[in-house]
Amino acid sequence: MMRGRAPQSARVMLRDMLYLASKSPRRRQLLGRLLSGRPGADFGLLDIDIPEHPQPEEPAEDYVRRVAREKAGAGLLHVVGNPTAVVLGSDTEVVLDGEVFGKPADDADAARMLGRLSGRTHQVISAVSLVSPSRERQLVSVSEVTFAQLTPAQIHAYVASGESHGRAGAYAIQGLAEAFTVRLSGSYSGVMGLPLFETATLLREFGLLDDTIPTPATADTGG
Repeated sequence: MMRGRAPQSARVMLRDMLYLASKSPRRRQLLGRLLSGRPGADFGLLDIDIPEHPQPEEPAEDYVRRVAREKAGAGLLHVVGNPTAVVLGSDTEVVLDGEVFGKPADDADAARMLGRLSGRTHQVISAVSLVSPSRERQLVSVSEVTFAQLTPAQIHAYVASGESHGRAGAYAIQGLAEAFTVRLSGSYSGVMGLPLFETATLLREFGLLDDTIPTPATADTGG
């Protein structure tokens, strides 16, 4: 993966084809894991900032799809000078009873969200958009996550850990929240922020991923 400080908006070179339009270190990690061990697996990073607010009466899935598409489109404008550029944009939201739970404004908001999710099953909707100068495709992953009944003390302790900050729904499935996740049906990577099955499907459609198995020497074996 490409790293470095280059222009604030992006770290790009014209030889590159794939770009990730995201500030999220989790998406960066997941995409890097998908491409790990494959020849030419580097991708550029685009620091994209777009408004993330549902429009009045906008259904949750439509909102997630729109934001992912807007991120990818905004990213493509950053690399308009590269005719071979393909930009990946993604958005993930927690949804309960049709309400989108975005990133908490503060600790009190995080505690409120976790109190609502406590003992309930909620949806996690994750959309992936891939765009180039000539085409656009999108896929969506919908998962269901069930939380245990949380006590006020557990909610306070979790919020105090800092893990709620900057996370949709005020939790991280790959972190301490695993301890109160009773059940997950769907895509674990999608709940983290980038559904890898859908991402791999789109990359294959655009000719950016084949079925080669990554070499053991460079692949992440997880342990």
